[in-house]
Amino acid sequence: MSTLYKFQLALKNNYVRFGLAALLALAVALFNWRGEVAQDPSPVLRSQDISQITALVGQRQRLAYLLVAAPLSEAPRYIFKFKDESAVHVVKVPSTSHLSLEREVLLRNALPYAIAKDDFLASHKAVMAEDDGSAMAAAGIFLRAHFVDMLLIGLVLYFFKFGMPGAGASATVLMPEQLGGSMDDLIGMEDIKQEVLHLEDMIRNRGLYREHDIDRPFNVMLTGPAGTGKTKLAGYLAKRLNMPLIQASASALESGFIGGGSKALQALHRKACARGNCIIFLDEAQTLFVPRGRGDKKWEDDTANTLLGLLDGVRSDQGAGVIWVVASNFDDASSQMDEAMLRRFSVKINFRLPNKSERHQLLHSFLARKAEGCVDWAHLDLNQVAEITANLSPALLQTVAERASMIAIQEHCTINTDLMFRAFERATIGLTDRATTAEKQRQRERIALHELGHFFMQIDPWLRQGMSLAEVKEKSPLLKISTESVSKLGALGYVLSAGDDVALRTLEEMERDVIQLYGGVAAEELFYGARGISVGSQNDIEKATSLLDLMVNRLSMYSRSKLDYRQFKGEGSAERTLSQVEAKADELYNYTLGAIAEYREPIDSLKDVLLEHYVLSKDAIFDLLAERQTSLPRKALLQVA
Repeated sequence: MSTLYKFQLALKNNYVRFGLAALLALAVALFNWRGEVAQDPSPVLRSQDISQITALVGQRQRLAYLLVAAPLSEAPRYIFKFKDESAVHVVKVPSTSHLSLEREVLLRNALPYAIAKDDFLASHKAVMAEDDGSAMAAAGIFLRAHFVDMLLIGLVLYFFKFGMPGAGASATVLMPEQLGGSMDDLIGMEDIKQEVLHLEDMIRNRGLYREHDIDRPFNVMLTGPAGTGKTKLAGYLAKRLNMPLIQASASALESGFIGGGSKALQALHRKACARGNCIIFLDEAQTLFVPRGRGDKKWEDDTANTLLGLLDGVRSDQGAGVIWVVASNFDDASSQMDEAMLRRFSVKINFRLPNKSERHQLLHSFLARKAEGCVDWAHLDLNQVAEITANLSPALLQTVAERASMIAIQEHCTINTDLMFRAFERATIGLTDRATTAEKQRQRERIALHELGHFFMQIDPWLRQGMSLAEVKEKSPLLKISTESVSKLGALGYVLSAGDDVALRTLEEMERDVIQLYGGVAAEELFYGARGISVGSQNDIEKATSLLDLMVNRLSMYSRSKLDYRQFKGEGSAERTLSQVEAKADELYNYTLGAIAEYREPIDSLKDVLLEHYVLSKDAIFDLLAERQTSLPRKALLQVA
């Protein structure tokens, strides 16, 4: 065990004794200081007048004593006292003058003197002080001598008031009447509501469950993406059960002190036990579920071990009414978690992102709270808004509604479909800037070609299936093509598309995603050649690489042997998997390059319009294509006909 570890343990377990010792040290110091001042009641007369020393030769009979203090310092002191005076004279002289005075005055005239010893200076501390006035001088000496004592006292007083670092988490106690909202506010999510109602029944009818030999605490684990309502649900549950809610962040448990998290958890538990029936809600608790024993430091798992013991309840009356509810953005399906910790939770509720119908209900609820006249319901199609906001959490949907209100206030208008689209763009992409790209005239054409390449490779599969432009427009998730810069993404242009609720994507769909990502760089190569490709495709290539790695290595979609090749770390495995990814990347990019060549004419034509207007909406793009169908690839035209 290291010395630092022993010291921290001692400090953690004995800080009260440290405080008492410091208080005793201060009391002793104060007593000694009062004694020192009482021992030296004589006034001190200070001077830098060297003539006072030379005059001592004629005042030899009156002289009680003459001392030289710190003769080797830069400023020696001559300390003398007359028999018929109570004052002590102190004359400070430069070190160079002291040598002359000692040789020419003291030694030549045989004037008796001595070097002031440490015990004399300790009992007459005021004579060495710099300030005038013995009280202030003594106070300064006392402060310097007892600085450490006073610092300890200050720390002890701070710890008694605010607690030791890590000795207690910052927890908020909310009584049932302080908790707002209800289960009805959890729009949609009927499956999750049923889980909560089942949990409520379990807690209310503990006796019935004991008949089935279920006599352990109903600890609850809430998992799911951020912003899906886990924190709100904990509050709703406490309100329905009429229990106080003690809320704390798991990230605030740990501190720089060893055992701080363990002590904080125990403090939370004691606080809950004192209230009888109570809910402890730990938010952002994913770090507590990391498998234990991975580090070489013994104390790293202290917090998790303590939580395990508290969750178990040890079948005692103490804390029998305490319910632990922990929330994590990850679950055991997406990350590795400690098995013992997972077993402590008899109830696990997995939150999910809302579907299209639930997004419609959520958006309607958020907008309905606004005052009358703020929303133009006649020109608001929430089905369209719900369509484009796929994969957004309820919290992000509320942000979209709030952003729409901000834009409406600034522009003195009402909220309609177009405004909601703009709010969605602002909330997800960020602030766009036309002036930045306007300054880059030489690059604007490249940006326009790049973004149009993405668009045409998005609609290419449908055109080749023989769909009409109207059918393609219906299927296309495109919202707009822009050559405005986005500082959040570090991009000079973008293609904004609606989200997709599909979670189980097929091989064909993933290949289309890769081809669409390659569309931008393929368009640059088409118009500027292979050596004219810019670094603007970096983000597209990173995403395509990730998709190809998923398809080839992790899901083995191109092999009859369904294996996760990333688990094989033998010699040659990395080279073999890399060669497979490269082969598939070459195949898909060559296809993209050949397909984009058939759209050269419409890309070149739409480029000029895009450069002029900076932004083209979905309607504008397809209207232009309808006007210029003769410029579409001949093969695609034949299929359309």
